[in-house]
Amino acid sequence: MSTAPARPRASLLLLAYLAFVSLGLPDGLLGVSWPSMRGDFDVPTEAVGWVLTAGTVGYLTSSVLAGFTLARVGVGALLAGSTLLASLALTGYSVSPVLAVLVGCALLLGLGSGAIDSGLNAYAAGAFGPREMNWLHAFFGLGVAIGPLIMTGVLSAGLAWRWGYGIVAAAQLALATAFVLTVRAWHRGVPAHTAVAPATESTGAGSAAPPVVRVPVRETLLLPAVWSGAVAFALYVAIEVSAGLWAFLLLTEGRGLSAAVAGGCVSAYWGSLFVGRVVQGVVAERLGASLVLRASLAGMAVGAALIAVPGPAALAVLGLVVVGFAAAPVFPLLTLTTADRVGAAHADRAIGLQIGASGIGAALVPAGLGVLIGNTSVQVLGSALVVLALGLIALYEWGARRPAAGRPAPVVPAQPDGEDQTSGPVRPVVDGR
Repeated sequence: MSTAPARPRASLLLLAYLAFVSLGLPDGLLGVSWPSMRGDFDVPTEAVGWVLTAGTVGYLTSSVLAGFTLARVGVGALLAGSTLLASLALTGYSVSPVLAVLVGCALLLGLGSGAIDSGLNAYAAGAFGPREMNWLHAFFGLGVAIGPLIMTGVLSAGLAWRWGYGIVAAAQLALATAFVLTVRAWHRGVPAHTAVAPATESTGAGSAAPPVVRVPVRETLLLPAVWSGAVAFALYVAIEVSAGLWAFLLLTEGRGLSAAVAGGCVSAYWGSLFVGRVVQGVVAERLGASLVLRASLAGMAVGAALIAVPGPAALAVLGLVVVGFAAAPVFPLLTLTTADRVGAAHADRAIGLQIGASGIGAALVPAGLGVLIGNTSVQVLGSALVVLALGLIALYEWGARRPAAGRPAPVVPAQPDGEDQTSGPVRPVVDGR
């Protein structure tokens, strides 16, 4: 009997897409609302750093922990609880009297968002195909784009910025309710390496629970492929964020474009990332994840080289669009193929570490590039992106040439109702030790 996970129901797929939209919404709100927020709190512009730092700490913490606890908690319960936490945090944003309370709410929002991100990626890596995985991440970009529209509409209507966060909090609460109502459905559609039932639970009336493979945490942490994958995610996100963050400065100060035109070009970069995920999700479904990944990584290097070459602004803009379109499927497809690199029993934990590493890459490398640009010239951006892209290619090829990690773990037969169960498929379960 095949143990391959069934395709997720349409309702679960829709909920997953909505969850990723909700992940992007708060990111889009802050940029538009901060000028009003700092006026209300009477703090300087740079105080936003406290909010961002708190959110990053919460995100990194929960994204890693989610990968290590998903098998015990269950993906449905994790999503329901984390979305509810995010809703409460956003409600806190809307009623915060001082900056200190807002910073605390940012920490809670990061905790909720990191767990949603890690849990859904772990689930999707086993239950979704390349198309759905790419579209899942495309919906995150849609959320980032909708967020500013919500806050702009609120402010344009003469309402306080708090209303914007209240609206998004209400949407998160509705999503949390949907997750609560579908907890069992997520469990039934769960992939083999994700959030399975406890060893003593029957899988159904008259059915026997399959044997369980318990994998100690130390075995996961000792796998080189786990850490090389984490570094690869950090490099990828560093490229994506750095290109978007510093492109405006390059095009204005480095290539002489006006602010309005340069802003449109940066929007084109982010737009190419969204379109690339929609289009290449279909391509990856037809041609396979490995081929699309290699082509995309090569495309990122080519685009970075176009940015690095001294020349007219149009060349740099073309490079940006190439980087965006080529980079589009890399994050979702690397997540999708995690089990191929580390083994199914380690996939949940590896994905949690990868999501956490991506947050580190998004925070540290663009900031470091800012220091480098400040001490040299913005023209160094292209060369830095080339180095990062080549490093990412090398890491991917190294990982792709290694067999799926992990020596065979001992099989611990599940024995519900005191019976010795010796038949049925083997389910890898992450042990929380």
